[in-house]
Amino acid sequence: MDLVRLQNSLDNISFAILFATMLIYWVGAAFPRIPYLSVLGSTGMVTANLCIATLLGARWLEAGYFPISNLYESLFFLTWGLTTIHLIAENMSGSRLVGVFTSPLAMGITAFAALTLPSGMQLSEPLVPALKSNWLMMHVSVMMLSYATLMVGSLLAIAFLIVTSGQKVELSGSSFGTRSYRNNHSVKLSKNLQLQTEGASLNQIEDNHQSSPLSTTNGHRQTAVLEMARPTQAVETEVTLSPQRLSIAQTLDNISYRIIGLGFPLLTIGIIAGAVWANEAWGSYWSWDPKETWALITWLVFAAYLHARITRGWQGRRPAILAATGFVVVWVCYLGVNLLGKGLHSYGWFF
Repeated sequence: MDLVRLQNSLDNISFAILFATMLIYWVGAAFPRIPYLSVLGSTGMVTANLCIATLLGARWLEAGYFPISNLYESLFFLTWGLTTIHLIAENMSGSRLVGVFTSPLAMGITAFAALTLPSGMQLSEPLVPALKSNWLMMHVSVMMLSYATLMVGSLLAIAFLIVTSGQKVELSGSSFGTRSYRNNHSVKLSKNLQLQTEGASLNQIEDNHQSSPLSTTNGHRQTAVLEMARPTQAVETEVTLSPQRLSIAQTLDNISYRIIGLGFPLLTIGIIAGAVWANEAWGSYWSWDPKETWALITWLVFAAYLHARITRGWQGRRPAILAATGFVVVWVCYLGVNLLGKGLHSYGWFF
């Protein structure tokens, strides 16, 4: 009974901590000169992560099985995964900007689990026979971790689209670059723009010499220079972002790519483990169950994203749009299938 009270306290405490952490990150983004806010935000995420881990541990001791068999448990496990991946992404980027976008998602999921779900759905119950397998921990936990990782990566891609909205930005080079690469990237981009501008001016000079030779008077020479200056300004205003927004965009693009690159192998391993478990339980590796179908769709979306980035060399907004689509697909695979349809994976969730 004490374990049940502990769980009820920890889910509400986790929600309160994540709500306060979200506000801290937002205030820190609006007023970056206020001291210690970035440290408080990271501390809040670590504290929430530990509270949720303790909740899941108490649940495990109470029920006697790995706590990921119903919606309440899976939502908190997903939030634990989100806060863990957030801390990894924050450490990789060296920026507290990640928390501005990830903390609302973690807080919203916790609020839904702790405050919205009926009390009957929050209770631990004995496992149905099909779930009494060692594959439960292997398959479901890896799939949930892949969902959390892909959600964070996709969310940062959406943030990239918001930051670069209305701007045409071309990011060159590998997104897996080091911090020194990211710091020098804006300088390289400015040099590339300068070379493009100078090249355009030289081409126009040659065209003007070939089509209509200039007069030897100073007036004609001044007119030609003014005409060549106009397209130079057009190139700069079309491509250039402000230094601050360019730095933010580079960070979001880089971390989004790297986090999705971490989540995709987890998704692959989870699908393979699920196929092995399905063959053990139902005698078939693949049955085109709605959950299986959407897991395959999710895999294909992020495989296309990584293929476009690695093989095709896509950079900037185009792959970010593909990753943003993946955010919706992950949610359909995780929750939408159970809300809208029935299948072999429906037990223990809603139906």
